[in-house]
Amino acid sequence: MKSKMIIIHRAALALACCLTGTLKAQNLFFSDYWNNSVGEYMTSGATVNASLISAGAGGATGIAISGNDLFVANVTGTVGEYTTSGTTVNASLISGLGDVETIAISGNDLFTANYYAGNYYGIIGEYTTSGATVNANLISTPMGTLNMAISGNNLFVVNWANGTIGEYTTSGATVNPSLISGLGYAAGIAVSGNDLFVTTCGPGDSGPYTIGEYTTSGATVNASLISGLYEPRGLAILGNDIFVANYRGNTVGEYTTSGATVNADLISGLDGPWGIGVEQVPEPTTATLAALGTVALWRRRPGK
Repeated sequence: MKSKMIIIHRAALALACCLTGTLKAQNLFFSDYWNNSVGEYMTSGATVNASLISAGAGGATGIAISGNDLFVANVTGTVGEYTTSGTTVNASLISGLGDVETIAISGNDLFTANYYAGNYYGIIGEYTTSGATVNANLISTPMGTLNMAISGNNLFVVNWANGTIGEYTTSGATVNPSLISGLGYAAGIAVSGNDLFVTTCGPGDSGPYTIGEYTTSGATVNASLISGLYEPRGLAILGNDIFVANYRGNTVGEYTTSGATVNADLISGLDGPWGIGVEQVPEPTTATLAALGTVALWRRRPGK
């Protein structure tokens, strides 16, 4: 009976190792505008690879992650595809877009936000993650589209100069072009549940710089939830934490979604941090959890 217990212990250890490998740590990816590169960091602020990806000429802006693929926008009007380990898949997956500020992914669709595209109007384009054009002019917005966030079938779009957040569907229908207004120079946006977090640059481009919290229905929760920033651009939410790219401050700060400061200088020494991507971590399979639980129960049976 003793030998059987050893076999079971080894089985439990093998399953536990499998589960541990599945639950890897989530890492953060930041685009460095002036270095035109993408760096990888741990959520603790530790550097994994500060120059994971070199995005060529121009300036790296928006980032979006889908599985093991990392998509990087460039102000030269391209979106490149890379792996999260830094391998180039297609540096010009999508091209001819104008000034691309942000990208976002929903399923197999990739949405691009162009600050201008020939006529100085903001354009939201829709493409597949394989680079095919679905609708290059899905949504037209006034005064420069700088950022966007997707929640279900809704797109929340930041208009830089007129200080509004517009709501649209992912099929291009207008829900409310001025869902939130009076923001000054709005830049970054992230959605978490029923809440929108928006970075603003005050009534003028020189500040004050804040992050405000609003509901997805447009109600104000706290217009100055977080302050003391230096031209915040990219936002990412992971659990109860907000990671903020300070473009002019060359830092990434960490705060809670309730507004408390965790570390205002979590990552420093950057050169124009712009976009933020959070690595998606696969959940353990039901079969793995069930098997591990079965082994644990077998070991606890009395008298064995």
